[in-house]
Amino acid sequence: MKRLYGLVGYPLGHSFSRAFFQAKFEHEGIAATYENFEMPDLSGLHRLITNRPELCGLNVTIPYKTEVIPLLDELDSQACEIGAVNVIRIMRRADGRIWLKGYNSDIIGFTQSIAPLLADGMTRALILGTGGASKAVCAGLKSLHITPTFVSRQRRGDIIGYDDLSPEVMDSHRIVVNTTPLGMYPHTEYCPDIPYDRLTPNHLCYDLVYNPETTLFLKRAAQQGCATKNGLEMLHRQALAAWKIWNE
Repeated sequence: MKRLYGLVGYPLGHSFSRAFFQAKFEHEGIAATYENFEMPDLSGLHRLITNRPELCGLNVTIPYKTEVIPLLDELDSQACEIGAVNVIRIMRRADGRIWLKGYNSDIIGFTQSIAPLLADGMTRALILGTGGASKAVCAGLKSLHITPTFVSRQRRGDIIGYDDLSPEVMDSHRIVVNTTPLGMYPHTEYCPDIPYDRLTPNHLCYDLVYNPETTLFLKRAAQQGCATKNGLEMLHRQALAAWKIWNE
């Protein structure tokens, strides 16, 4: 039986994961396929896994990276610490029981992707958004000895609002990471509401969105002379980490 892997999220029109894995399987002669499982909610997740016995592993994307956790049997220690899951390993036992273990490969993909771009003075970062991906970004930045600050539409606790992005805040935070879906295809005319005129060539702007290749956020940052990078390499690196998890 040919192994099956897939992606769970909603919507999935933006995702390149299927094309990435299909190309990998074809190039390496791996007897496997990869499908998108678009779900408006997670109520059908266990039914999907039960009805598709060839299904060995899943990726999880927006908006389910935290919502999926209560549906799992076990969490990897790093996923537990981050509080978000983007990889599920499906283990089918001899007695017919199914065991689901959650992992987070986003932190691997993000840190490996951003590390070569870091420069002197980049000791603080703004994380735009507070969803599942932002949690892995936060953990990744801390592992690189960078102090993160979350920015959200609603100010609460240690999370600042977009109205709090004063010239002083923008100058002291030389890294800006967009973890929101703003600007993602097909809504390419949107971008996070930050003071782009306060960005400088000393800033690095990183967008987890990779479709389109250059979002409005990155375009406006580049106009200010910032170093920029999209999330495509992060996608590739976290996908390879997911493959290792599924086959360990």
